[in-house]
Amino acid sequence: MAAYWVKSPRWLKSLSPTGMKWDLSVTDDNAVYITFDDGPHPVITPQVLSVLQQYNAQATFFCVGNNVARFPEVYKSILAAGHTTGNHTYNHLNGWKTKNSHYLKNIHQAAKHIHSFLFRPPYGRMKLSQYRKLKKNNPAWKVYMWDILSGDFDQSISPEQCLNNVIYNIRPGSIIVFHDSEKASERLLFALPKVLEYCSGRQWQMKVLG
Repeated sequence: MAAYWVKSPRWLKSLSPTGMKWDLSVTDDNAVYITFDDGPHPVITPQVLSVLQQYNAQATFFCVGNNVARFPEVYKSILAAGHTTGNHTYNHLNGWKTKNSHYLKNIHQAAKHIHSFLFRPPYGRMKLSQYRKLKKNNPAWKVYMWDILSGDFDQSISPEQCLNNVIYNIRPGSIIVFHDSEKASERLLFALPKVLEYCSGRQWQMKVLG
């Protein structure tokens, strides 16, 4: 498993272009922002929606366009439950390894199924030139990274470690990444309700990105 930062370091955030969001300002309701990448999944996503409903939590789902095309009813259920969706490319592309023209075309292909100007680059890998071209084509695009990576995708860690990754680092304004995918499901479904309970206990609101 490749190394990754659970907590995004300040220096990394400072190197990012202006407008790329890693976390948000603290609001009066001490909001945190739970997000999910790579769905929708026909089994895992409905389970996630059920857990969110139990805690009256809102979330943002960065969806892969191909998955939306395959499972449109699951995608519709995300929106029907009051959550927000974002674009995660059509084929989960690594921007560092993809030509700009193909990368942008893939984003716009996904946009045919995902009517949102929120975007998160898969793997967090997006060239500065790709970011600039995306914003130049339409300034409405908002690119969101993350403050905390739960590590639920990492099969070398335990569900308890996944939970601790979030609990030890979360604070008001944090953007947290989980994955509604089969690979992540064991750690995700263990950690998610406990994270939501932790936030509820501190009266932090769990809101969508916008």
